[in-house]
Order: sequence, then C-alpha cells, then structure tokens
Amino acid sequence: MKAIVVIPARMGSSRFPGKPLKKILGMPMIEHCYKRASLSEAVEKVYVATCDLLIKEYVESIGGNVVMTSSKHKRASTRTEEAVTLLKTNFNLNPNIVVMLQGDEPLIRPNSISDLINKFVSKNIQILNLIAPIKNKEQFFDKNNVKVVFDKNKNALYFSREPIPSSWIYENVDKKFMQIGVMAFTYSSLRTFNKLEESSLEIYESVDMNRVIENGGKINLSTINYEILGVDCQNDLEIVEEIMIKDPIFKLYS
Repeated sequence: MKAIVVIPARMGSSRFPGKPLKKILGMPMIEHCYKRASLSEAVEKVYVATCDLLIKEYVESIGGNVVMTSSKHKRASTRTEEAVTLLKTNFNLNPNIVVMLQGDEPLIRPNSISDLINKFVSKNIQILNLIAPIKNKEQFFDKNNVKVVFDKNKNALYFSREPIPSSWIYENVDKKFMQIGVMAFTYSSLRTFNKLEESSLEIYESVDMNRVIENGGKINLSTINYEILGVDCQNDLEIVEEIMIKDPIFKLYS
C-alpha cells in the first residue's frame, strides 16, 4: 500500500503564532517533524501543506516537498485533503494511506509512523490515531492535552480536554491516555470525514475526532510508550528541548 505523510502547518496559530519556525536546538520545529517522518521506512514521500510563503521557502531550502494550499482552512484535515487532491491532480499521486502529522509534534519517532501504516495492511481500518499514556496529574488536568477513553478493541469511545476517566479516582485508574497529533486515514475516509458537518461534541470539546464517533464511525488507537509532547506554548518548547537532547532519533538527522 502506498502511504504518504502530510504535515499541515501555518504561521497564524492563535495560541502560539509562528510556531512551525520556532527553533528547537537550533532547528525549526517543522524541520524536526519533516526529517523524522522521512526516516519512516513505510513512507513513500513527505509533504508540508501550507498557505505561508515563509514556511514554503524554508522547507524548500532544506530540500523538502511543499504543497501550497488555501489560507481559508480552519481545520488541519481539510488542508491535508486539499494537498492530497492537488498531488493527485497535478502529479498523478494516488496514496492509499494519508498520515496527517501535526507540525507541533517534533518528538514523533519514525517507527511510530511505520507501525501506524502497517496496521492498515493487517486490519480493516479506516482511521488510526496515536495515543500515549498520561504520566502525571499535571498532564491529566492540562486542557491542552486531549484525553481519550476506548473500548476493549482499542476503538475510541470519547475524546475530551477534561480529565477522563473521572478525576476523582485518578490514582486508581490505569487507563489514562492522551491523543497525539498523528492520525492516519485512507484517502476515502479523509474525504468522508471532511464532508461531515461539525458535530456538537466536536465543537464542545474542540476535538475533531469526536465528529467521527458522533456519526457512528470508528477510530482505532495505537499506543506509543516514549516521552512525547506536542508544542502549544513557549514553555512546551523549552520542555521539548530538554527531551530532545537525549532523544536517539535527533542524532540521526542533526
């Protein structure tokens, strides 16, 4: 199966403007994401989807692939779909699997992307999302971290920025997980997802994936077990730098 990675990125983040080009150990965050995705053996090509010339020019300066998209997108998923559609139309590229890697996940490891793609081959899956164990109370109560609960088949039941399962039994619950900004779709499931209207729970929680669940769809989950943190603010950037210094993948491309 042919798989590509699309990294949707824009400079106008409401919480952290200019985030993609913020430096981590001297290298812009978007470059970390691009190079890590490129190290996945299951990925045919990596593309950055953006509407910003600054991002385009930087990614091309390091030899990366860029697809220019509309500036009107409110969701990463619609920007990703536009990028894939343009690639299909202009370059006859027809991927079976599209991995949407958020540009604020600079600690993602290549094998996690490969595992995600390989699960599509072995199972009848339409959407896959990476998750990670919650390590402490701070992560559990942080509204920037999207928490998720799932069934015995590891299909998501609900995503929330609130602590789930219930916080009053925090110490005794071992099923505490948070969403990682890496989702994989078949091209058809990505298009189907984007055609659905925003759902009430999606809006209430500010979590796109609740749209799938509210419409009766399934999202399979895959767990990673290394230290990872999505960057939402300057403090996150500083924490990621500390982790990156010891990160084994960084040594492969720095």
